Amino acid sequence: MIVLHLVLNSATARLCVEISVANEIEEKTGRLVEMLGREGLGGVLLNAQHNFAWLTGGASNGIDLSRENGVAYLLVTAVGKRYLLADNIEMPRLLAEEVSTADFEPVKYSWQDEKSSGDFVTGKAASLLAKGSELTTDIPIDGRTRAIEGLLAKCRYSLTAAERERFRILGKDAAKAMQSVIDKLNTGETEIGIAAKLRAELEAGGMRSVVTLVAADERIGRFRHPVPGHNRWNKTLLLVSCAKRDGLIASFSRIACVGNVPEELRRRTEATAFVNASLWNATRSGVSGAELYETADSAYDALGFAGEINKHHQGGATGYKPREWVAHPESSEIVQQNQAFAWNPSITGTKVEDTIIVKETGIEIVTATPHFPSIPTEVDGREYFSPGILSL
Repeated sequence: MIVLHLVLNSATARLCVEISVANEIEEKTGRLVEMLGREGLGGVLLNAQHNFAWLTGGASNGIDLSRENGVAYLLVTAVGKRYLLADNIEMPRLLAEEVSTADFEPVKYSWQDEKSSGDFVTGKAASLLAKGSELTTDIPIDGRTRAIEGLLAKCRYSLTAAERERFRILGKDAAKAMQSVIDKLNTGETEIGIAAKLRAELEAGGMRSVVTLVAADERIGRFRHPVPGHNRWNKTLLLVSCAKRDGLIASFSRIACVGNVPEELRRRTEATAFVNASLWNATRSGVSGAELYETADSAYDALGFAGEINKHHQGGATGYKPREWVAHPESSEIVQQNQAFAWNPSITGTKVEDTIIVKETGIEIVTATPHFPSIPTEVDGREYFSPGILSL
């Protein structure tokens, strides 16, 4: 009876997940249909790996992870019909492990036909649309069909309830992996070796670090994007990761220091935390990217670090890309409810970064590290807690 009970619970859990994903796909299909109707388009063919993951609720069409293109396509028509287009190599695995025929009607073709012509797949997709209607793609595919990634990005911005929950779990697991790595490090290790340990720890949790930066000691102040090198860590260490799972990406940075934290590093990090808290406080539905840039600019200036904003961007919206858009003086992008953001303010020698979700009542930090020190900052009567420096 106990075994039967466990089996029934497992089956119920799988059913609930399937229903949740199906509902998510329907919600996103509705967004696409609304966009296609508004633009007068007949359908859109999705091939980019990030868009495949988005529409399917976390599935993957990736084989060659060095490319944006995936090995299969999703077609959504103006009337809401959905298709999975793939060659005979990929279709069996995709239907067995990634997507369901209940959600996408399969359209299979031979790999020879796909390779024979640059527009074979777009021609196949166009034949599934209403006669005379325009087919578009997410990213350039055949050199002729119009790509509308900018329009699709706006459909991705507001996270569904299921995506928000996946993001919370991703952020928690990624932060835990980062903490675990830091706890086991020893001075004298190279940046490359530390990066390898961080990637491995994330991989063990089903995550992939699509961006991994590590800087030891003087390299923290020399480079804003410290690609791991052979430099050995002695005193201060910066680790950065954009951790990806189910298509979603959580970005965060942490600094650890052997012994007492130098006073100048502490001062600069607290100033950076003020910029971060100012951005968190200002990230509200309806605010523009240009306004957020101005918020950061004013925060740096208020603490005597006006020139620092010119040395690196401040981050911006995230989700299925490390950054969907970056705040800058001319940005007309508008913050959406339930949108994710990763701000990464920096002052030479230090940096603060976490991923948040915009809510009606404020923000939710998804990459918070419970055992890591935090820096409390009050802005407009609200207190925010940015990641501090861990003394080892």
